[in-house]
Amino acid sequence: MMFDQYRSLTKIMLPAVEQEMQTVLQLDPQAPSDAFFGMLHYHMGWVDASLGRVAGNGGKRIRPILCLLSCQAAGGDWQAALPAGAAIELLHNFTLIHDDIEDSSPTRRGRATVWKLWGLPQAINIGDSLFALSYLALLRLSERGVPAGTVVQAIRRFGETSLHLTNGQYFDMDFETRAVVTVDEYITMIEGKTAALLSLCCELGALVAGRDADSVHHFRQFGRDLGLAFQVKDDILGIWGDEAVIGKSAATDIETRKKTLPVLYGLAQSAALRELYHRPENDPDFVTRVVALLEESGAQEFAQAQASHYSQSALNHLAATRPGAAASEALEQLAALLLERQA
Repeated sequence: MMFDQYRSLTKIMLPAVEQEMQTVLQLDPQAPSDAFFGMLHYHMGWVDASLGRVAGNGGKRIRPILCLLSCQAAGGDWQAALPAGAAIELLHNFTLIHDDIEDSSPTRRGRATVWKLWGLPQAINIGDSLFALSYLALLRLSERGVPAGTVVQAIRRFGETSLHLTNGQYFDMDFETRAVVTVDEYITMIEGKTAALLSLCCELGALVAGRDADSVHHFRQFGRDLGLAFQVKDDILGIWGDEAVIGKSAATDIETRKKTLPVLYGLAQSAALRELYHRPENDPDFVTRVVALLEESGAQEFAQAQASHYSQSALNHLAATRPGAAASEALEQLAALLLERQA
């Protein structure tokens, strides 16, 4: 599939999103970052550890682009949705700062994490600051001519999603210490941790565009199902992905006994896998045996079927919105990029 429409629109939208976030986070191109905002600028990829300006290293900004594309597909002006897109990306990055602390992750995107450079107390504080700034970013919708009632509705959904995100993170951490987790519980967890934010991206885009409640619902469900399909695809790649492509050993998720969808399905189907997985130590051939038992249980096929189900459901909801042609094509291309990726 060609991705010309997505790349064409992204080339225009991405600099605008970056500028909106830099305004909210008080990045002045003509002045050095101060110590407080400098930590935020560092995490966002705009400065290095000594707070000197660097070329952008903040990632693809998929979430704000999804919000802007949804707004345009819904018949609105994507520039009016810039505060919403920026707010969502800042909220996402708040969760990343705290995730790095909770997971004791020393690096992110090839650089030292905030807590690793400045310590846990400062990292917690700077994450909290980014959470507050995400709300201030969202309030800028009123400066783009968005009606007050819509702004209030957006703030409410933003807060509800924030709670959904942290609830998903709670379950994710809780699962680490539980011997038994069901597939249904896992889906509930990723619905909060991964899908909720993508759902909000599409919902806020449609809200800013002024669409009716039924259309907003379909945009919201498009984002939700896209998020679920994305996470399931990630789980599959974590076991059966090409190490040279994904950049990490496919054995890592199994060695750490990560509870992903294929693993949970396999554990429910195979007594031999449960016995092996619950041993305190790994044998030299542990990973090979686990993968063989997963395949024997049909775990890979089950996960692939789930990913396909959520992918098709997402596209069905998008079609039900009767979106504008160019942005709709770009959304479909973005979905394909996320779901057909090999890394």
